[in-house]
Amino acid sequence: MTDTGQKISTPLIELDRRTVIAAGLGAAATISATGQAARAQAGAAAATAEAAAPAGIAMTIAPRINGQAMRMKIDTRTSLLDLLREQLHLTGAKKGCDHGQCGACTVHVDGRRVASCLTLAAKVDRRFVTTIEGLADGEELHPMQQAFIDHDALQCGYCTPGQIMAAIACVQEGHATSRDSIREYMSGNICRCGAYVGIVAAIEAVAQGGQA
Repeated sequence: MTDTGQKISTPLIELDRRTVIAAGLGAAATISATGQAARAQAGAAAATAEAAAPAGIAMTIAPRINGQAMRMKIDTRTSLLDLLREQLHLTGAKKGCDHGQCGACTVHVDGRRVASCLTLAAKVDRRFVTTIEGLADGEELHPMQQAFIDHDALQCGYCTPGQIMAAIACVQEGHATSRDSIREYMSGNICRCGAYVGIVAAIEAVAQGGQA
């Protein structure tokens, strides 16, 4: 309704499953294609982050993010997720529940998976942070990214970056020894589309190939 009470009609958009899957695969490919550009953008964003930080409650941190050394001034209350998304424009990590319950924001800090929404950016000073944008080597996908595509382990794709980061950790931690163990150690990552069968198959394939 408008302010004058006039009704506004909105055209309906019809999507079938094939269209949604195609969009999801396109998003996964885009992660690779845009990963390098995103890292470059993050470097440029870091240069302006210091100027954007409010005075009086700021501190300077020097993390290495996706292999790139950075130095920036941040608000001490900033979460790692907000630093990545809002200041560095690395939007692969998703803001889902924002309470550490859905896993959509999973990234690696010093090789260990963390919920970035519950991690203060101040804690990654002089530490190594890896996001989904840092996995691919140019045009070549990380084996886990490729396995997710091969096993149709994504539907809408929203949870996929967090699932992939957790999946890599699951293999590296030595927990991908059986399907039950994979399910147990991936239980902190929620997929609302129910793509769990494909996700487990993808992790199992990478673990058996010893590529994570």
